[in-house]
Amino acid sequence: MKWQGRRQSSNIDDRRGQPGPRGGGGGINPLLLGPLLKILFSKTGLVIIGLFIAFSVFTGTNPLNLLGGLLGGGGSQGFTTETNYTPTAEEEEMAAFAATILADTEDVWNQLIDNYREPTLVLYTGAVSSACGNASAATGPFYCPADEKLYIDLSFFQEMETKLRAGGDFAYAYVIAHEVGHHIQKIMGITDEVHSLRGKVSQKEYNDNSVRLELQADFLAGVWAHHSQRSSAMMEAGDLEEALNAANAIGDDRLQKQATGRVVPDSFTHGTSAQRMRWFKKGFDTGDLSLGNTFQAREL
Repeated sequence: MKWQGRRQSSNIDDRRGQPGPRGGGGGINPLLLGPLLKILFSKTGLVIIGLFIAFSVFTGTNPLNLLGGLLGGGGSQGFTTETNYTPTAEEEEMAAFAATILADTEDVWNQLIDNYREPTLVLYTGAVSSACGNASAATGPFYCPADEKLYIDLSFFQEMETKLRAGGDFAYAYVIAHEVGHHIQKIMGITDEVHSLRGKVSQKEYNDNSVRLELQADFLAGVWAHHSQRSSAMMEAGDLEEALNAANAIGDDRLQKQATGRVVPDSFTHGTSAQRMRWFKKGFDTGDLSLGNTFQAREL
């Protein structure tokens, strides 16, 4: 991927090395406690717990840190990071890479969407506070619709290569573009519409809408790649395969199989490996935003 020497985004909030959330924070939101207990003691909850444990084995992290971050709690003492942190040359290169990819998404989406509101990319190490709550690096990259920011601990890209066997520059670019895709959904009102269904529909139906939301973000990442290649020609031979390999590696079916030895389709929240690859490829092949309505698609 030919990204060196290109424009880097100024919408970067670099918090690397800053102390993360400490214990004794806000705790679990009492409004969420009842629904969370019902989920945790259901079949879906057992699958989720299995995924936590498997991820801890992959990454060497305490699964309680991840659970605490997802619940919005203060987390454990492992949520702090060193204040005298000095990034390596490799990490600095990855930070420049992330800023370059973000800039390229800005160029593409400013052309495709009138009055596009550019998101901010937060780089952090270890743990971070967002308007959506606290999170550790084990959470992985995420988009917070409440503050319209993308959050990435750059060590995740190394985890992609070593643990998921899904490395490569364009695989990492796909991850960033996917989170930007969630930002597109936010400014188009799609995210709020899906989130408003929580508590109003069955868990199975809500999970189905979550899958469609994630697959649409994959499609939007493909749309970005399509237009980026036409305008900047950053992609090289093998880059598309890197992105598809990454989409395959993070499918719900594959992750569940690795974590628990079985697959529970009703608990899917992101889509299967085949679905994620299919929708990214559709966006890449067509570049047509009108073809990405996953919520009306009969087959995903």
